[in-house]
Amino acid sequence: MSAGALRWWPLVSFAICTVAVTTYLVLGYPFGPILLSLVIATYTLARRERLRIAVIAAVIALPLLAVRLFTNPDALEGFWGLVPALAWIVVPFTVGLTRRLVVDAAERQRAETERRAVDDERLRLASEVHDIVGHGLAAIQMQADIALHVRDRKPEQSAIALEAISRASADALAELRATLAAIAPEGGAVSQDSRAPTPGLTRIADLCARKRESGIHIDLTITGDARTVDPAVGVAAYRVVQESLTNVAKHATERHARVGVQYEPDAVHVEVVNPTASVAPIDEGFGITGMRRRVADVGGEISVTSAGGEFRVAAVLPG
Repeated sequence: MSAGALRWWPLVSFAICTVAVTTYLVLGYPFGPILLSLVIATYTLARRERLRIAVIAAVIALPLLAVRLFTNPDALEGFWGLVPALAWIVVPFTVGLTRRLVVDAAERQRAETERRAVDDERLRLASEVHDIVGHGLAAIQMQADIALHVRDRKPEQSAIALEAISRASADALAELRATLAAIAPEGGAVSQDSRAPTPGLTRIADLCARKRESGIHIDLTITGDARTVDPAVGVAAYRVVQESLTNVAKHATERHARVGVQYEPDAVHVEVVNPTASVAPIDEGFGITGMRRRVADVGGEISVTSAGGEFRVAAVLPG
C-alpha cells in the first residue's frame, strides 16, 4: 500500500487493509507486521476522510476483525478476544481524529489571523485616504466659500482663494498618489507619479502654513531638540495634527488653533488646541478613531478632551 494511496484514498486504503488483515487472521496466521498497515490506514482514515464516513467505516471494521474469534481456536475468548481488534482500530482512530482537530483549529486560527491582517490593512489605508482627502476637501471648501463671498466686492481676493484651492487640490492629489504607491505593485503606474514627500514631524510647519492660507489662524510652537524619529511615529504625529486642524476647519466655532510640538529625550509630545463653545459629549467619528489607532499602532498615547471652552488633542509618541 503506497503512501499516496493512503493520502488520497483513505477509505479505499482502509477497506483493503481491513479485508487483508481479516483474511490473514481467519487463515490462522499469528499477529505480525501486517497489522501495522491497518494501524496506519486507520489513522489516515480519521485524519483525512469526512468524519461521518470515517466513523461508519471504523464501526464496520470492528466485527470483521472479530470473525477470527470464531475461526481460530487459539484466539482468546469473550471480551479479551475483542481487545486486539479494539486496539488496532480505536487507538489509531482516536490519535488521527485528535491530530485532525488540532490541525483544523490551527488552520482556522491562521485564516482568522490573515483575515484580521487584511482588515487592519484596509482600515489603515481607509484612514490614510480619509486624512488626505478630508484635509484637502476641508481646505478647498473653506477657500471656495471665501471666493463666493468676495467674488463681487473683492475680485482680487477671490483670485487668491482660487489659487489656494488649486494648491490644496494639487497637494492632496500628490499625497494620495504617494500613499497609493506604497501599496501598488512594484513598477505600477501609480508609483511612477508619486513624488510627494513623506508626511512627518519636519512637515508640520508646512502643514500649518497651508492651513493658514485656507483661513485658519495657527500659532505653532516647537520646543526641544528636533531630531529624526521613526518614520511611522512621524507619520502618526503629522496625521494627528492634520486631522485636528481639519476638524477646526469643519467644526470649530473660531478658526484659530494652537499647535505644539515638544521634543523630549525619549518621547515627542504633539498638541492641538482650539476654542469651542460645545459642552456636548465628544462624538468620536472616523477621524478621531483613526488618530487613536495610529497613535496606538506606534506605542503612543492620545487624549481628546473638551473642557474650559477648549477642544484639546494631545498625543505622546515614542521617539
